[in-house]
Amino acid sequence: MSLMQTYSDYFVVSQKNGLSQFQTMTAYLGGSAFQTVLDNPVTAYRQLVQQYAKDAAGKAVDPKVATAEATAVFKANPLAASMSGLAPRIIGVGFKRVPKFGILLGLSFFLGEDGNISATAAFGASVLSAPFINPIRMIEKQQRAYFKTTGAEKPIMDILRESAKANFQPLFRGTVPLMGHSCASALLGLAGQPKLQKYIKEELSHHGIGNFTSGLLASAAVTPIYVGVTNPLSRLEVIMQTSKIDGKAIGVTEAVKEMVNDSKQFGLRGVFRGQGLGIAKGILSLTAFHQGRIWLTDAFRNHNISNGSYQTPKVGSS
Repeated sequence: MSLMQTYSDYFVVSQKNGLSQFQTMTAYLGGSAFQTVLDNPVTAYRQLVQQYAKDAAGKAVDPKVATAEATAVFKANPLAASMSGLAPRIIGVGFKRVPKFGILLGLSFFLGEDGNISATAAFGASVLSAPFINPIRMIEKQQRAYFKTTGAEKPIMDILRESAKANFQPLFRGTVPLMGHSCASALLGLAGQPKLQKYIKEELSHHGIGNFTSGLLASAAVTPIYVGVTNPLSRLEVIMQTSKIDGKAIGVTEAVKEMVNDSKQFGLRGVFRGQGLGIAKGILSLTAFHQGRIWLTDAFRNHNISNGSYQTPKVGSS
């Protein structure tokens, strides 16, 4: 198969699901952009709650103290704190999501799944896309890392200039926990939630449950499991990615030791800092992402029906 033919096939509407690969990818990116804008305040607040786990002397503090400090930062400058990190996250919809969704949907179509995400495609995309995603996440966290002392987010160019002095290696801190986080996100969020939403909608159809409500219920069911798995991994990322770029890097082993010491002092509250916020964020994020994706998917499919490139299956046809 020639490269030109492969490129052309990318825009051909499949008669199985009524969408081209390009339209499917665009729907995923649109849903991601919608989600990113809506959940950014919760994302920022959660990072600060996890980041302020230690005081200025480097000693672990009670989770209630960390939450109070994060709240104080938000009250001092609510708009800036809520929007902090949004620019790299929006840019990341392209830099992060194109590789992740591209690999995910590419593997899905290669495996003959026609856009339905399997565990195999989710795992492959999580591992292969991590090097593309991690630098954006590092920049996002560095922007918020010094809010308590400066009251403002750190400029992206300053972060890049500091990283350049070390050949940009600091931008890849936290890649290992990110792979685990991304895999859980893909398996539960991208693969599991749509299947559960379909099941809920079928079971509750006689109550008039629509896409939004069934999506919200599915997200609420999946999110506690997802957050329980990813919250410790997210904490490792925060520990590794909020240290000074020009300082000593914190490795996975050192980050794990910090979490173990936290758990010895504060029990599970120490390990699962930001868990409640993570659940709230997860429900909001998953619902926003899938609802945005569904809106765009339906719009594309209706467009394809109207221009004759997709014929809806006849009821009762074999």
